[in-house]
Amino acid sequence: MACDTIPSMRVGVIADTHGLLRPRVLTLLHGCDRILHAGDVGGAELLAKLREIAPVSAVRGNTDSGPDAEELPLSLAGELDGLPFRMIHRREDADPSWVKGLRLLVFGHSHRPELAWQGPCLLLNPGACGARRFSYPLTLAILTLAEGRLVPEILAVE
Repeated sequence: MACDTIPSMRVGVIADTHGLLRPRVLTLLHGCDRILHAGDVGGAELLAKLREIAPVSAVRGNTDSGPDAEELPLSLAGELDGLPFRMIHRREDADPSWVKGLRLLVFGHSHRPELAWQGPCLLLNPGACGARRFSYPLTLAILTLAEGRLVPEILAVE
């Protein structure tokens, strides 16, 4: 009997790179079908490097400035493998009504990784994986999506 594999989508979620793209981050993102960046990017060059791995969606963070940053939206809505999501840099700027009907709300800013379920919606902060700003570990998240399921993982960068 043949064992059929269920096709899945692998999404890398990062935030707060502040212009620093560590080699280990690139290694962990290798094989992703899409990358989400929740702000404090640090420049278009960083996004271009990420696009060598997979298509990238990013929002503007509070430290992003200049012409490159003006091209980034403050918030973003979309779908991942048919599951609705929204992304914003600061959790406190998210409209509480967004969670209704969403499967995923991505945010950054605090540099602290967070996974929490609010009903069927995953609230996800991947932590920071760029320049170290606080005493939190450097982390990113990988989401695996298949058959309407969303499986999150927080991975250490160092």
